[in-house]
Order: sequence, then structure tokens, then C-alpha cells
Amino acid sequence: MKRALVIAGVIAFAALSLAVAQSETPSSGQKTLAATMDVYVFPTEGQAADQQSKDESECYNWAVGQTGNDPFDLNKQAQQQQQQSQQAAKDAQQVGKGAGATGAVKGAAAGALVGAIASDDAGKWAAYGAAAGAVSGRRRGQQAQQQATQQVEKQSQQTQQATAEQIENFKKAFGVCLEAKNYMVKY
Repeated sequence: MKRALVIAGVIAFAALSLAVAQSETPSSGQKTLAATMDVYVFPTEGQAADQQSKDESECYNWAVGQTGNDPFDLNKQAQQQQQQSQQAAKDAQQVGKGAGATGAVKGAAAGALVGAIASDDAGKWAAYGAAAGAVSGRRRGQQAQQQATQQVEKQSQQTQQATAEQIENFKKAFGVCLEAKNYMVKY
């Protein structure tokens, strides 16, 4: 009798475990197409997962056709643009380097010329001119460097903003299509 109850209990437990396992949706760990773009889609009419996947794919292709933008390509371009901006920022730091030395040379030449014209000590005037030229050259170099850095930052921001707008427009088109297929969409 005890044996029969234990066997019946084991069978009941196994059946219950199997029923629970079948009713749960297995998590594959993969994101849906919409989820990879940070778009949240809920089937309002109980569409099956395979139907939702098909609908998302159709709407993705439709949105690409309508906007002319593929968000995955845009993300790749944005990464490339970011790398280019970083390189341009490094290059901008080099703008104006050596301007102090160049200014010193020019100042020394001008000072020597003034000293020669004034029939004074050309070497002394060249030294004064070199000092003044170095200070002036460094100042101009720093200004050029700041301007170059600001220009790179401004261009980078404009590019990032344009890319973000293109992705936003794609998501709008993608969402409109899915809403027409009876899904709730948020992004």
C-alpha cells in the first residue's frame, strides 16, 4: 500500500512538473528584432512569438524602405564617426605646435632689421624680437588649437544629432507598421 502511494506520488509529481515545464515559455536568451533596437513590442491580440517575429521582420523592411535608413548600418556609421572624431580631436591638439618657435624666429628677424635700421645693436633687438615673437606665437598657437578643437567638437555633435534623428525616424516608421498589425509599441 505504501509502495503504491509512493509510486502514485512520484507519477503525480512528474506529471505536474511536465505540465509546468510545458506551460512556461522557454527563454532562449535571444532578443527579438525590436528589442535589439530598444523598441518594446506587445502583441495586443495574442499573436504568437513566431507571428510577432514575422511581423517585426516585415515592418523592419518596410521602415528601411520608407526612411532609407537601416539602424544597424547607422550604428556602425556612428561608431566609425566617433573614432574619426577622436582622431580629429587628437590632431586638433597638434594645431599650433611650434608656433612659439616660429614666432621667435620671425620676431628675431624683425628685431634684427629694426636694430640694423636704427644703427643700434642688431643682436640686442633680435633678442627682444625673439622674446616678443615667441610669446605672440604661443598665444596664436593656443588660439588656433582651441578653434580647431571647438570645430571638431561641433562637427561631432552635429553628426551624432543627425544620426540620432535618423534612428528616431526609423523607429517611428517601424512602430507605425507594428501598430497597424495590432501591436503596442514603445521606445
